[in-house]
Amino acid sequence: MTLVLHDEGGTGQPILLLHGLMGSSRTWRRHVPWIREFGHVYTFDAAGHGRPAPAELTTEAFVEDLASAVASVDGPMIVIGHSMGALHAWCFAAAHPDKVGALVLEDMAPDFRGRTAADWAQMISAWPQPFASEDAMKEFFGPVAGQYFLDSFDRRDDGWYLHGEVSTFRDISEEWGTRHFWDQWKAIEVPALLIEGEFTITPEGQMREMAERPETRYVRIADAGHLVHDDQPQRYRDVVTEFLQTVS
Repeated sequence: MTLVLHDEGGTGQPILLLHGLMGSSRTWRRHVPWIREFGHVYTFDAAGHGRPAPAELTTEAFVEDLASAVASVDGPMIVIGHSMGALHAWCFAAAHPDKVGALVLEDMAPDFRGRTAADWAQMISAWPQPFASEDAMKEFFGPVAGQYFLDSFDRRDDGWYLHGEVSTFRDISEEWGTRHFWDQWKAIEVPALLIEGEFTITPEGQMREMAERPETRYVRIADAGHLVHDDQPQRYRDVVTEFLQTVS
């Protein structure tokens, strides 16, 4: 049986880390040591990322898969999510309010309607797999994204391969172009920290609008792209530490 929830150690309040689309639990490994200072840390591998995807690729199906994985963890948890993981975090909080005590949400917004992932998926399909070495990955993707994919891809004898189906990643993203998640966001009542990169992928102004909800703080981090926690790791650590000190 594939292990999907990973106990990273620590004591106290449980803290759950959720990765972004095409990521894995391993993308948090550089941050786990300092986050562990604030509680008992768990990382999670989303369905469709190195293991089978749900029968229907809806956000609700991914959230319920997550809920099953953490059923034995006593709440409330602090849930820290990046991109897709941030969306799943607040939808999980809306569906299971007793399980979540606070949220840290990185570079994700509620409404991408009208966008399509078709061209993006075609580009992924053209990637030159396998990538034969770490240097080849970093040369192709750049140092930050290259490390993200090194942490996520499947390593085989002849190199690194994508750890899921392009069609799955495409359809996860395509759903976001057909609906919004404002209702789920407005349903939650726990403290939240919103972190947006200067070079964000989110629609302009949406994360600031999210911050109009009570008990919500918004931080924009300069010189950071979508992978804020890896682009500007110290600044990310500083703002998250300040938040965790108030809610732990």
